[in-house]
Amino acid sequence: MTVRASMASRVACVGVNGAGKSTLVKNLIGVVEPQQGTVWKFPNSRIGYIAQHAFHHIEKHMDKTPNEYIRWRYQFGDDREGLDQANMKLSDAEEAELEKPIEYLYKDDKGNQKKEKRVVSRLTGQRRADPNKKKVLQYEVSWKGKSAESNSWLTADVIIKWNKKIYEKVIRLVDAKCAAREAMYARPLTKENVEKHIADCGLEPEYGTHFRMNALSGGQKVKVVIAAAMWDQPHILVLDEPTNYLDRDSLGALAEAIDAYEGGVIMITHNDAFCAHLCPERWVMENGRLNTEGDVEWMAKAAEQAVEFEKVDEMVDASGNEVKLKKKKLNAKEKKKMMKQIRDKIANNEDLDEDEENWAIEWNL
Repeated sequence: MTVRASMASRVACVGVNGAGKSTLVKNLIGVVEPQQGTVWKFPNSRIGYIAQHAFHHIEKHMDKTPNEYIRWRYQFGDDREGLDQANMKLSDAEEAELEKPIEYLYKDDKGNQKKEKRVVSRLTGQRRADPNKKKVLQYEVSWKGKSAESNSWLTADVIIKWNKKIYEKVIRLVDAKCAAREAMYARPLTKENVEKHIADCGLEPEYGTHFRMNALSGGQKVKVVIAAAMWDQPHILVLDEPTNYLDRDSLGALAEAIDAYEGGVIMITHNDAFCAHLCPERWVMENGRLNTEGDVEWMAKAAEQAVEFEKVDEMVDASGNEVKLKKKKLNAKEKKKMMKQIRDKIANNEDLDEDEENWAIEWNL
């Protein structure tokens, strides 16, 4: 069985206790690695995750205020919790494998082809191979026993040949860090911005900025967890039993927020009444098997609807400077067509016009 989720998804993952719903989702988002099969994630896409035991995210930070916690979590641009996933960490065996020399091919000052046994220290950065070609990236390889001047800029396909499984993971980690730091461009991580964000998630500034989390109620802590997961504006949000600890008013507000959210949503829940009108697609776990319901019919219907996506006309960078962007509205069909057009141009190494550049930046293409 193959499943997929996108920014248009509204999925309810349902089944009895122990059916494997949480395990399925953890495989999809990389909390655990699959024993069979593969998981593919679009490069630079961001996924927000709220675990079934929501307090797991904050239990080591109860002496912080919610504001302090979010600023700690995204202090360096990337999500400190998001990068602590199985598919973003190297095992001891993989670390040991990285210590083995690889055969590096290079050209000397005279242009002659040379071979040398080298040990990779780490991948330190990322850049475009050609300023006019977005899709082809190079990664800076630092070598053990070599000076920084000896660092090499190599494309992913060259690096992966050394050890496909391990270096795919290393490159994924570099991509995630770079994408997360670029996300800071839209919203500086200041105390004031975080306070407003937490308030938008339903927790008053008094509690968000001035109360330690160990003094908050269960429902307030859940709002902190939701706010933290939403800070870097994920393309897909995964909620495992999101209705726990929330009162009736908070449930209503959460339903309205999910309905209005422009990204994808995957919910694991036993509350059928809560998800029935929100999620036209269902992943049903039963007797060790996964079945999908509603996907084809709903997607066909959604494609016919004139759902509008509004692009902001200005952004504020990390230095507080306003950046003017063109404003345009696209319905669902237009957006899909534009995304395909941009991806095709990137794949063919064709130049993008100004509008396409702006869309590609916004959609992380």
